[in-house]
Amino acid sequence: MRTPSTRRSFLADTGRFAAASLLAGHALPNVHTGGSDAIRIALIGCGGRGAGAAANALSVPGADVRLHAVADVFADKPAAAVDALKEQFAGMVDAPADRQFTGFDGYRHAMDTLRPGDIVILTTPPAFRWVHYAYAIDKGLNVFMEKPVTVDGPSSRRMLALNEKAKQKNLKVGVGLMSRHNHGMQELHKRIAGGEIGELVLLRGYRMHAPAAFFRSLKKPDGISDLMYQIQRFHSFLWASGGNFSDFNIHIIDHLCWMKGGFPVRAQGLGGRHYRETNEGLWVDQNFDSYSVEYTFADGSRMFFDGRCMPDTKILYGSYAHGTKGCAVVSASGDCGLPSSLHRGGDFSAASRTWISEVPPAEQDPYQNEWNVLLEAIVHDRAHNEVDDGIKTSLVTALGRMAAHTGQEITYDEILQSEFEFAPDVDKLTLDSPAPVLADAEGRYPVPMPGMKKLREY
Repeated sequence: MRTPSTRRSFLADTGRFAAASLLAGHALPNVHTGGSDAIRIALIGCGGRGAGAAANALSVPGADVRLHAVADVFADKPAAAVDALKEQFAGMVDAPADRQFTGFDGYRHAMDTLRPGDIVILTTPPAFRWVHYAYAIDKGLNVFMEKPVTVDGPSSRRMLALNEKAKQKNLKVGVGLMSRHNHGMQELHKRIAGGEIGELVLLRGYRMHAPAAFFRSLKKPDGISDLMYQIQRFHSFLWASGGNFSDFNIHIIDHLCWMKGGFPVRAQGLGGRHYRETNEGLWVDQNFDSYSVEYTFADGSRMFFDGRCMPDTKILYGSYAHGTKGCAVVSASGDCGLPSSLHRGGDFSAASRTWISEVPPAEQDPYQNEWNVLLEAIVHDRAHNEVDDGIKTSLVTALGRMAAHTGQEITYDEILQSEFEFAPDVDKLTLDSPAPVLADAEGRYPVPMPGMKKLREY
């Protein structure tokens, strides 16, 4: 069986395919918004996603950009990211050792090297997103931020307020929900909005595959603090990332809401932990291994999402839409895999197909497309801010996660107005701080207990 590509495996090929993925026919003038110098870029969060975003930024055709500074909480990562990017973009990487910063305040030092109108890339775990966004706004910087944007109600409200300040300053802000820059999906969205399959009544999404990334974690080893261990393995901890449900599943949830033209008003769901004691040891993360969530929209239509991280189980990884006149393949494979297609009735066969997306090879990389659009908006001073929808998608994803973790039906307004925040003092963390969630004497972290913990997720 063919294993579907994931965001992470896709990004491993960024360097190989960047040259073939540039926006065709839309070269940008070599100017900085504040003068004739190149646009400077600071990278905050130097893991694989950060390096991938930086590579996309440096690959925008015709844009005069330079990687100017980098920062990460782990001391070895800034230099490693710079060295890797130099191999591909030797003339566009100017981030010497004195502009490579580490520690929890490294983001400030990196942004301090930029000028208003330059760009900062925010690719740390999402717990830190609002902290870094606030400083970027104060510095007058354009921003690219990764998803999820938020993981709970308080941080979502905070980000919404911050984004109003960003709009007032006319800052250009992209969010890494790359499905919306998939050109096949953009055409599908227009056709669905035009009524080609009637009113949408059902949406279905699946991300079911073997364990990936930091979905699960063994007991903390010696030689690293609990805080740094949790940041290092952020998918395993709800405070840092919203867990694997928020980080893994957000893309499919996002583009199905986009196809629907709105966001759900409530959700109920279920899930469970299985095989947590294995020959490899005791897995002590906070995630469920499987999730099934039913979202309801204001008009009564439904969106079902199933997620699973288990070895040797059936792989399902894609998304579908059903209307009163037909149906659609939204993502053929993965988070936003081409081609998208429309079909008569409820049959997804080739014989029932009425349309299939055709996208030129140079426009098939949505990770590159989103950067082409952002840089074009910056250079030509066009309005571009994707944060509000990014917050709403992040909160809807968290809504499904919370419904499954508590065993309750929860409304969008309830989670938005909730006072529970996973890491309320994340802006005050230092290398000596205790972790936001603590292990017991056996090295186990608290896990969701549906029905027993009804108002919070652990």
